[in-house]
Amino acid sequence: LFPTPDGRDGTLGRNTFPGPGIANFDFSLFKKVAISERFGVQFRAEFFNLFNRVNLYPPTADLVSSNFGLSQQAFDPRVIQFGLRMTF
Repeated sequence: LFPTPDGRDGTLGRNTFPGPGIANFDFSLFKKVAISERFGVQFRAEFFNLFNRVNLYPPTADLVSSNFGLSQQAFDPRVIQFGLRMTF
């Protein structure tokens, strides 16, 4: 396996080097509470990557790299965000 000369494309077809799949499940809950006719409060809970699945970045595609075919990073783990919104 030799790298191609500069300015030339290799002979590998399109999508022949697939990376790992990504499965992401986001979920949110909202609760609205009326304080009076004019005022209200909304509580929000948002969950990103709810099931905390490891989603890896695509592997290194450089043939001459010692890390060829290895994923070096992962996307963010589960993130939970809470919010409180007042409307008037």
